[in-house]
Amino acid sequence: MDRHPPTLISPQWQAKLDLRFTRRQDATILSHRSHHGPLRVQKALYPEGRDLCHAIVLHPPAGICGGDELTIAAGVGDAAHALLTTPGAGKWYRSAGPMASQKLDFEIAAGASLEWLPQESIVFDGARGLMESRIRLARGASFIGWEILCLGRRAAGERFAHGELGLRTRIEQEGRLVWAEQGRICGGSRLMTAAIGLAGFSVCATLLAAGKPVGAELVAATRGIATMETGALHGLTALPQLLVARYLGHSSEAARTWLVDIWRLLRPAMTGREAALPRIWST
Repeated sequence: MDRHPPTLISPQWQAKLDLRFTRRQDATILSHRSHHGPLRVQKALYPEGRDLCHAIVLHPPAGICGGDELTIAAGVGDAAHALLTTPGAGKWYRSAGPMASQKLDFEIAAGASLEWLPQESIVFDGARGLMESRIRLARGASFIGWEILCLGRRAAGERFAHGELGLRTRIEQEGRLVWAEQGRICGGSRLMTAAIGLAGFSVCATLLAAGKPVGAELVAATRGIATMETGALHGLTALPQLLVARYLGHSSEAARTWLVDIWRLLRPAMTGREAALPRIWST
């Protein structure tokens, strides 16, 4: 029996979502919203009060196919605060050849904050894609974001044995480069099992917190957070204006729980507010 899903033949989507958040008196408002293709934000939400605007990014096709090009751009104005998340797991489907891409382009003005907290991305065996992120911060701005990648559908007995996924991230503050990283995961390659690569794990996750210094006591507290998955690997690196947390395991739920626990500790220091989970995660 063939465990692989059929290669999906569908129109190639070129989709772009452009959002702008602005501070007006004591509130952050979604002042601009435009889209092309199947990317949407339905409405601004305020579960934590008017100071912080939540927006749920919707991709109606529910999956990314070969040749699709998705761009999510967000600008956060002076002293405004925004949080972006997704309603469910993203899916990168097997491709017959064309590459798919998702590009994030975030610009955060002085004294503003942006949190990018999507649910996990499931990369099907045979998928071919590129995930690219560029974050630009002004003085006093902050950013917290993560990505959780599930390589293959382990519960269905599927490994990421074919295909490839490119990863590129660039963070700048006041025009100065503070973080640049790129990599390429090839299905079935030695990197998948090597100790210096993914060490045989099917879930990898990264959290980046940039723009504000994190004190030594807070760094020590985040390093002390345990995981709920036996045998998982995790680590944390603290730089002057950047904190990087990484996770390797087999459980996306455990990976997200670990990232959320770190976010709970970092958020008050980075944004001045206590952590409150997006309500969409509970639906």
